[in-house]
Amino acid sequence: MAKPLRILFLMEDLCFGGTQRQTLELARRLDRSRFSPIMLTLTGPTDLDAVALEAQVELHHLGGTRAVPRLFFVQLPSALRRLQPDIIVPCTALPNIWGRIWGRVLRAFTGGHRPYIVGTCRGGGGPVRQHEYLLWRLADHIICNSEALYSVLGKFGVPSGRLRYIPNGVDTQFFKPASPPSLRAPLLLCVARLAQDKDHMTLLEAFSLVLRRHPEALLRIVGDGPEEAKLRKWAAQHEAGSRVEFIPGGLDMREHYAAARVFTLASLREGQPNVILEAMACGLPVCATAVGGIPRLVTSGSSGLLSASGDVAAFAENCCRLLDDGGLCDAMGSYGRALVAKQFSFSAMVHAHEGVFESVCALVPDT
Repeated sequence: MAKPLRILFLMEDLCFGGTQRQTLELARRLDRSRFSPIMLTLTGPTDLDAVALEAQVELHHLGGTRAVPRLFFVQLPSALRRLQPDIIVPCTALPNIWGRIWGRVLRAFTGGHRPYIVGTCRGGGGPVRQHEYLLWRLADHIICNSEALYSVLGKFGVPSGRLRYIPNGVDTQFFKPASPPSLRAPLLLCVARLAQDKDHMTLLEAFSLVLRRHPEALLRIVGDGPEEAKLRKWAAQHEAGSRVEFIPGGLDMREHYAAARVFTLASLREGQPNVILEAMACGLPVCATAVGGIPRLVTSGSSGLLSASGDVAAFAENCCRLLDDGGLCDAMGSYGRALVAKQFSFSAMVHAHEGVFESVCALVPDT
């Protein structure tokens, strides 16, 4: 019987975040008779290490702290040689750049075909940050999580035979509706990393307009990231800030979904946000921007309301429309829940990845 393929997921970190969560769910659900998952992070231990270890995923670190070591790219080659992966799956920008480069070098020095490289592209800014116009050639295959990214990568020259769109999955048994949204307090919820791409500033400015019509409304922002100080400063300087809650990211967001009436996301760029899938699975209507893969998830007028990125007035109006109409909230929440259960299961996501891994290894037999 053939040994399981060693699949190495190269991560920048295992902090709370959509890519990290999705990759962990994939790793722990792989068929262990065919695949042996390994995780290597550029940092030291972070938030989700315990989850990986509990799922019996082999876990290694290049660094010793939450920061990426300055010379991580010098340490990476020896780690890859030691771990001997059959396939490297780099996730996010730095791993996709250096994992591909050193993976190709390692393959050349061993004189074989392994490790194969299955690149990933997630998030609207991924193609540029990862220099895909140059580096796609170093990947044997690339997986993206939105149709919008699939189109962008095609324009960069990636052949369709080396590119696959696999939507994110969500556990609809874990994330499920609580009480109808219309029965809850007027709480707007945003769960997202506090980063520039998520454009929390537009959300805050829109919320200040919402308060003119709904002075009882609250905004809860859940997440961590480099924009936190800037956002807290805005809240401290504006009257609307007294109605804003900042809560650190965590492992289980269900209590926040269960408390909210509307889920919000004002991103400038996106792939296919896990948090929108989770919110829809929990029966929440969504107020978001029509960027990246979001329109693939949220049908405006059916499961939520969409506006152009950066349009503060339109975003605020959509939030108010949902706060005004409890029946609309409930109907959109029910529609979104049914859509997610039908089209975005974890089993389909995992099965699709397994197919890519096996097909890549079958392309060129080892000599």
